Parts: sequence; C-alpha cells; structure tokens
Amino acid sequence: RLRKARLRVEKAIKEKKIFAVQGPYPVIRRLLRARGWVERKLPRNGRQLKQQPGDQKKQQLEKRASGGGAEQGEAVLNPCGGVQPSLGTAEPLQPPWPCDMENKGEREDEDKKEDKEQCSEDSDDIHDLMSFLVQDQVPNFLWTIRLSSIDQELLPRIEVVNRYPRLSALCTKEGLCQSLQNLPWFEQVDFNTFFPRCYRLGFTDEQEAFIEDFRLTAARSLLKLALQKVGDRLVGTEQPPTSDKAPGWCRSHVSHPMLSTAGLCSPLYPQLVEEALEVCEQHLGVLAHQDIDRKTPSPCRTCIDWDRFLLEYYRVAHEGTRLVLDREQRERCQDLLQRLGEKLPQLGIEGNLNVWIVKPSAKSRGRGIVCTTRLEEVLELEQSCTGSPARLCERVVQKYVERLLTIFGTKFDIRQWFVVTDWKPLTVWFYRDCYLRFCSRPFSLCHLEPARHLCNVSIQKRYKTSQPDPRVPPDKIWSNKQFQAHLAQLGRANAWQRVMVPGMKAAILNALRCTRDQVGSRKGSFELFGADFLIGEDFQPWLLEINSCPTMSPSSAVTRRLCANVQRDTLCLVLDRKDNPTCSIGAFELLYREAAVSSCLTMGLKLMVTGCSLKK
Repeated sequence: RLRKARLRVEKAIKEKKIFAVQGPYPVIRRLLRARGWVERKLPRNGRQLKQQPGDQKKQQLEKRASGGGAEQGEAVLNPCGGVQPSLGTAEPLQPPWPCDMENKGEREDEDKKEDKEQCSEDSDDIHDLMSFLVQDQVPNFLWTIRLSSIDQELLPRIEVVNRYPRLSALCTKEGLCQSLQNLPWFEQVDFNTFFPRCYRLGFTDEQEAFIEDFRLTAARSLLKLALQKVGDRLVGTEQPPTSDKAPGWCRSHVSHPMLSTAGLCSPLYPQLVEEALEVCEQHLGVLAHQDIDRKTPSPCRTCIDWDRFLLEYYRVAHEGTRLVLDREQRERCQDLLQRLGEKLPQLGIEGNLNVWIVKPSAKSRGRGIVCTTRLEEVLELEQSCTGSPARLCERVVQKYVERLLTIFGTKFDIRQWFVVTDWKPLTVWFYRDCYLRFCSRPFSLCHLEPARHLCNVSIQKRYKTSQPDPRVPPDKIWSNKQFQAHLAQLGRANAWQRVMVPGMKAAILNALRCTRDQVGSRKGSFELFGADFLIGEDFQPWLLEINSCPTMSPSSAVTRRLCANVQRDTLCLVLDRKDNPTCSIGAFELLYREAAVSSCLTMGLKLMVTGCSLKK
C-alpha cells in the first residue's frame, strides 16, 4: 500500500495535481480524486500534526502502511496562534476556523456536515496515506469556503483558487447598492429596470433620499387606492386581521385595500386626495427636469405637510378609513399614474401598501431582515445601531416587490449560478440550470412574517410543517425545468427563454461591469456565484443580491442533483478546458468575454487642443 501510494503521489506531483478542499464539498473531492489528483487534507476541529524529526516520520509512514494507529497527518492553512508547519519545509496553511463570530454562526451547519462527510472518507486509508505524503507540498488547486483563511504569502504559489479577494462591492447588499448607482458610468442602462431601488441608511444623503422616496410612493399608493372605487361610491379598506407573524419580524400590520363597509372612523383630511395629486404633479415636473435651475429644496419635500399626510395615508391603507373620490379626481388619478408609469420603471412592482424591506448589509441566510410599511419604523431601526459596531449595523432599505409572480399563490425566488473566470478581461459563464425556492405559507401582504416573504432555505426549514398548497413540493424546491412546464400550462411557455433568462443575464452582466474595478483580480482564480432573482407579474426578473460561495449542501432531491452537476461542470470549465479547449463544459455557456485592450503608452506624448472660438 505504501508503494502504491508513493507511485500515485509522485505522479500527482509531477503532473501538478495536488489539491486542498476547505468546507463541505464532498463532490469536489470525489471528482478531483477520480481525475488522479491527490488531496492534501486540512484539519477538522482544530487538530494538527506536530512537527516530527525525520526518523519519526519514517517510523510513522511504516506504521501507517501496515495499518498502525499512528496519529493522522494533516496540513494546516496559515496557523493561528503560532502553530508550526507539519514538516520542516512545509509552507503553513491555515485551518478552516472562522475568522470572526459573524462567520462562525453562518457556517455552523456546513462545518457539521463537513465533519460527517470527511469522517466517512477518512476510512479510505490510501487517501489518508497519500495526504500525509504530500503535506509538505503547496496545493496546485484550492477550493475554499473563505479566502481570508489562506496565508497571503502562500496564496500566489497556488495556481488555481476558487475565490477572488475584495468582493464586498458585489456580494454585500451595501456594496451592490452603491456599485449599481455608478452603472451609468459604464453602461447606458438604468439600474432601476432590474434592481429594486435601494438606499444605504448609514449615509445622510441616502437616508434623506429614501425618506423622499417613501413619501412619494405613499402619494402614488393613495392614488391607486382611490382608483379602487366603483362609480362615485366610497372606497373602504378591510381591517387588518390578527397577525401570526414571527416574533421580532415586523411591527406593521397591513391589509389589502378592498371595498368594504367596515372601518368607520373619523373623517379624513378633506384635501388628502388633492395633496396626493399635487405631489405627483410636482414629481412629474422634477422627472422632466423642470426644476433644473431652482435653488430651493425640492417642491416634493415642501409642498404639503408630510407628517399629517402620512398619518392620513396609514389610516386609509392600513386602518380601514374610508376615502371619498369624485369622478374628476378619478380621471386625474388615472392620467397621472399613466404619465408616471412612462417615467418610473418600477411603478409596476409597487402595490398600494408601500412595503419596504430592511436588510443588514453583510449578513446572509435572511438573518436580521425586517419588512415594514411605516417610515418611522425604518428610521428607528437605523437609530438603534448608534454606538454599535459599524460592520454589524450597516443596513440598506429596499423597495419590496409587491406585485410579483407567484406559483399556486406562493412566493418564490430563483437561485441562478454563474462563474467568472477572469476580470481583466471580464469573462463570464452562465449556467443554464437553476432552481426555485418556495416560501412555506401563501403570499399575502396582510401578514409580513418570514414564512410568507423570505425564500431562504435556512428560514423556511423552520416551517417544515407548513404547506401552502398541496401542489407545492414538500421540500419547497423546483428545478427550472419544472418551472418551464408550469409556464407552459399557463400559456406562457416562451416567457422563460424570451424574458426571464435574457433579463437575468443582463442584470448579472451589468452588476459585474460596474464592480470589476473594485474586485481583486488574480490570474488563475475563478469563482462560482449565486444570484437571487424575483419575478414580477410581467415575468421580468428583479435582481435581489449576488452571493459568493453559494451553498452546495443539498436540501432536496433537486438541489442534490443540480449542485452536484454545477460543481462537476465548474471543474470541467476551469481545469479540463485548459488541456482540451473543446471538452464538454456541461450546462455552462459563455455569457460575455471582453475584448482584450492593449494598454496605451501615455508618457512622452505631445498633446494639444485645436479649435476655434465661437462667434456670436
């Protein structure tokens, strides 16, 4: 066995096929071994092999070859606390320990799964022995769950790494929000056509912009509520039902406005509809740049008493207060909303309840997300962060997509994979397969608890006993093939290929274009990303976020198959294709490859400006 292991190790070293895997990726490990790669194993639970003299090393090899119970040798990635390399000349590798408490909680489940999966593979003694023999080798390929655990002196010596540094501009909610605001500098594309408007609450100017946006959206929502009358009859709203929300999720209670005789309250401010009409007229003027030369604050901020207006709007939208609308006002409302729709690409995703979603900037798995319909609640959340560590309290607030496509009355989102193999020039590969994640309860804006509004698997697994509709799969997962079959039943079979896929591709590419200069580019690296999308009522996709290192832990039969496939195809793309450019890359297709641009030598050039003066 020792002789066989040495022969395989010598071949792997000669062919540069030493790899290391950090994290719960048994599929990657199995596929690389099948290609003749030898693994330099990483420690689990903080164990590492102490440095041993040469004769002890020889004795241990002999014991391991004869099945002895010597302690297993394992590599260490960039040791914390002064741990020494396993063998004399070994480069230090760092253990897969969390770098901070934030990541610790986030990766707990994966680490447990990794231990279980790794233990089952450790029974194969030949791989343990080969791992021991290569522990002084620098890996040629590294698949890691977090790049910060790699020694920065060692990293340049690893030929292929599955992560890029400095991804915050793309893969945090705050970073993506800021980056997309700069999109017009790179592409003549309005990000409001694919990314729900978003504001960073920690910045005063953006917080003020959000307040103005919230108020304007409330005015538009009031006009929509007003149009729900029949003839000249009164319009009422249904009283909100008893909330079954999860503790700490949201304090707002909202209901769908409906014709009703319930909710007799004190009279509304008589000019409420007129004020909403005036605000929308002023906003149209701003959108048409009629205020370009003014030096005073926006008329949208000063034309009415906003505190009073919002209180009255809440009464109409959420408390069942009736609204009076005559025929002339109805026609003005229709005209204004039509004109606003020509200027505001997101008017179609707005309902009439003005729902917003507040998210921590750098957390994942749906943690810390709050949904609300009241301005004061958003501002209170931001004020609660005062005096706390900035990294933990940075929040963004984003417009909630109220008018979205549902399946069997249930909200869903789409996890779409793509790979970046180079940033300079930008090279992107789109994966043709993806999957849908369902919520556990029927979609309703009457209740804002996570079971109805957050599609994250880690959130929905808390509601395993809930079943929104018998047609929704028990594991709350669909493949894109199942979704396409559902669309065909709706008579919209072409919506996937003609609307959704092109929309997702365009959104991904636009996000990458405006962030590539901020990402750490490294030749030989690549990264598999997971983008999350919602689908609007008109089948248009809306980008929510982009995740680095998306989970590969299967939660269903569908994800078990698709996650294994995308890992297999990723290795074909980044490894096999180097030796055989015509090899199969599975479901990947080239989305974009930027033309290489040669750098211009600017030193020593004589520059001059020519022209003539303008004559009156």
